[in-house]
Amino acid sequence: MKKLLPLLSVLFLISWGCEDKKEPPTEVSLWGEIYSVEDTERLDFHRNELTGPIPSEIWNLTNLTYLNLSENQFTGSIPSKIGNLTNLTVLDLSQNQLTGSIPSKIGNLKNLTYLSLSDNLLTGEIPSEIWNLTNLIELNFHNNDITGSISPEIGNLTNLTNLRLSDNHFTGSIPSEIGNLTNLTELHISGSDIGVNQHPGSIPPEIGNLTNLTFLSLGNKQLIGSIPPEIGNLTKLTFLDLYRNELTGSIPPEIGNLVNLEKIFLHQNELTGSIPPEIGNMTNLISITSDNNQLSGPIPPEIGNLTNLRGLYLSRNQLTGSIPPEIGNLDSLSQFDLNKNYLTGSIPPEIGNLTRLYNLDFRDNYLTGSIPSELGNLTNLFRLYLDYNRLTGLIPETICDLNINWSSSFAVSQNQLCPPYPSCIEDYVGYQRTSGCD
Repeated sequence: MKKLLPLLSVLFLISWGCEDKKEPPTEVSLWGEIYSVEDTERLDFHRNELTGPIPSEIWNLTNLTYLNLSENQFTGSIPSKIGNLTNLTVLDLSQNQLTGSIPSKIGNLKNLTYLSLSDNLLTGEIPSEIWNLTNLIELNFHNNDITGSISPEIGNLTNLTNLRLSDNHFTGSIPSEIGNLTNLTELHISGSDIGVNQHPGSIPPEIGNLTNLTFLSLGNKQLIGSIPPEIGNLTKLTFLDLYRNELTGSIPPEIGNLVNLEKIFLHQNELTGSIPPEIGNMTNLISITSDNNQLSGPIPPEIGNLTNLRGLYLSRNQLTGSIPPEIGNLDSLSQFDLNKNYLTGSIPPEIGNLTRLYNLDFRDNYLTGSIPSELGNLTNLFRLYLDYNRLTGLIPETICDLNINWSSSFAVSQNQLCPPYPSCIEDYVGYQRTSGCD
């Protein structure tokens, strides 16, 4: 009997183990619906107000090729079991409240062409396995709290057309291997704090290899060095954002090659030198924002070629010379800001051609001469600031044709303008140095 007991125990354990072993499910239940493991290839639950962790049942649907759970309120981490879904071509978990790090098992999903984890609360570094997903066409990690550096292995993803890493906390340089991604049409790395406090990086000249780019955003990253002349190779660009870095040197004349560019943001850098006359080649420009730099020299007359321009922001530089009369060609302009420069000469009467102007700010320069009567043509003007210059003579009565709130959106003080003042502004002219008046 004693010999029989151990044998019975072994048989019991074997029997128990067999009973405990479960067959893979053939169906799973998700939010009140039943899905066949074998037949379910697509799940789209985006924008369904779903909450809580991502249900574990999803990881049993191994034939899925498309999984979209975006724009919900999922919480918790992305489980490593996501690596079971090796047939996925599209994975979108964006716009949730997911936390934790990106699981390395995502690297198992060799068929992925679209991966978006944007607008979550993900932390940690990008796992190296991501760079093995060589079929990716779009990769979007925008607006998380991801840290670490951008690996040179990013150059493996040669099929990418859209790369969004913006609004994270990367450090180090933009790797030169980014130049391998010659199929890119959009590159977003702005606001990602590259170079903050340690190992500040520069814009690699290899960026010029990305000749299919239409959108390039590298703003707000404290990048140092100059704008590489190779940027002139990107002739398909329509949008260029390099704002709020620590870029030095001059604007390369090769920038004039960007004839399809519509918007350029260079503000809040340390750029020096003059505005290249080649800027006049960029006739599709809608907006130029280059304020808060150290640009010097004159405003090139070629700027008058930019007849589609709606916004021209050159304030807080060291520009000299006069305002070219060619600005009268910019009849689409609504925002014109030249404040805090060293501009001299008179306000050209051609300013009256800019009948779509909404904001005109020439304050804090060294402008002389009288205010042209043609200013009265600007019937859409809402703000007019001419204070802190050396303007003389009478203020034209035509200024009263404007629909400005004189008490809040108008300033001509600290000039040498002479009385009598037009009745509409006589209470708002402020201090004038009238010793030279007759």
